[in-house]
Amino acid sequence: MKKNPLTETDRLRLQTCLELAKEAIENGDKPFGSILVGSDGEILRKARNRVNELTALAHPEYELALWAAENLSLEERRKTTIYTTGEHCPMCSAAHGWAELGTIVYLSSGKQLSEWLREFQAPSSPIEFYPVEQIIKNIEVRGPASGELLEEIKNLHKKYYEKQV
Repeated sequence: MKKNPLTETDRLRLQTCLELAKEAIENGDKPFGSILVGSDGEILRKARNRVNELTALAHPEYELALWAAENLSLEERRKTTIYTTGEHCPMCSAAHGWAELGTIVYLSSGKQLSEWLREFQAPSSPIEFYPVEQIIKNIEVRGPASGELLEEIKNLHKKYYEKQV
């Protein structure tokens, strides 16, 4: 599906995700943060990357999809929106699709992250990134962002990889 431009509400929600990404860095993890928002606009759940704390599968988007599948009806799940600092990886995309969640709004794309990793001379990802629309059928997607928000997440990734050297 065609990607729609970000709204002002999207930008405010993505700012919350950035705060979670900062918290992830403070705890030794890569800067990823996500929130699940219900149809009424209320934040249902927040999550941040916990790969170093738990397992390699502890991505926030996966955690939110699992929580939604266990706690929301199918109708409620279909009306949710996930806001996230980075476009879903294939694992998280599949979890999102199987849980039948709604819209995805992301700050930076998988393609951008791959380019940044090369720029920072950081190790490449062990997987290939694909646009979420190639994995999830009939999904509304908004992103990537531009301007200050995009620069902020890029700088958080840079900060994380500088610590790894």
